[in-house]
Amino acid sequence: MSKNELPLESNRRRMVDLLNELAAAEGLHPTILDGVKLGRANRRYPRTPVLYEPSIYIVANGRKKGFIGERSFIYDRNNYLVLSVPLPFECETEVEDGDPMLGVSIRVDLSVISELAIKMEMRNREETHDCIRATPLSLTLSNATVRLLESLRSPMDASILGPGIVREIAYHVLAGPQGGALAAVLGRNGPAAQIHAAMHRMHTQYAEPLNVARIAEEIGMSVSAFHRHFKAVTASSPLQYLKSVRLHKARLLMLHDGLGASIAAGRVGYESPSQFSREFKRLFGNGPSEDSRRARGELQ
Repeated sequence: MSKNELPLESNRRRMVDLLNELAAAEGLHPTILDGVKLGRANRRYPRTPVLYEPSIYIVANGRKKGFIGERSFIYDRNNYLVLSVPLPFECETEVEDGDPMLGVSIRVDLSVISELAIKMEMRNREETHDCIRATPLSLTLSNATVRLLESLRSPMDASILGPGIVREIAYHVLAGPQGGALAAVLGRNGPAAQIHAAMHRMHTQYAEPLNVARIAEEIGMSVSAFHRHFKAVTASSPLQYLKSVRLHKARLLMLHDGLGASIAAGRVGYESPSQFSREFKRLFGNGPSEDSRRARGELQ
């Protein structure tokens, strides 16, 4: 083993102990620290559509495999995931020898990223369309993650120490191989920055009608260039992206807020409940009602 492998494995085991303590139930759980969530899966989950917010996802045990277009990527005990934009993709979860998959998700705070990027003089780094990638976990990032989890054991520690540790984690990611992908979302010019701006708008204003020509004009692109660059980032068209965001948002409304399918459909911008049901089943494999019953059964 290299001199870093032993401390990394020690840190991983400590993370597993802390996550078993803090996330005893299956699922993705918010914590007392805003923007930090803990994930646990007690069994294998097959490839299924997911929607991740911009985040840093660190796995302590088990493995996740993501698929976007023809690309695939693995994030596990050795590799963390960096996602710089809100992005739908497909994901499968694997467990090891009966042990659960355990991980921690840290939301990307653009104000923190912006402040750090300025101090690190990263504003002028080369643009990249690569908004999602798995990256080898460093010892410094592993150390900070252990301290973050330890702080979550105490509300006082979480409120006083937690934000500083989250900021430290953001710094280590920016200083690492995928720092350019995070810094790219801060740019004002160039195709990557323009597409990121369009994606964030569509992600927050998903209930509004989509006018591709208007969005392309507002970000300073032709419609054909907008489609081309958008697909390079998301592996989908703007319409497909918006449809996926709407369906994921509606699914959350049904599962967590208890809304019926027709009400959830209207909330996310669908005018036709039947069209919503068809497209929901096409994406998730089950109709809205059946999917909600199955998901609630798994949570119970």
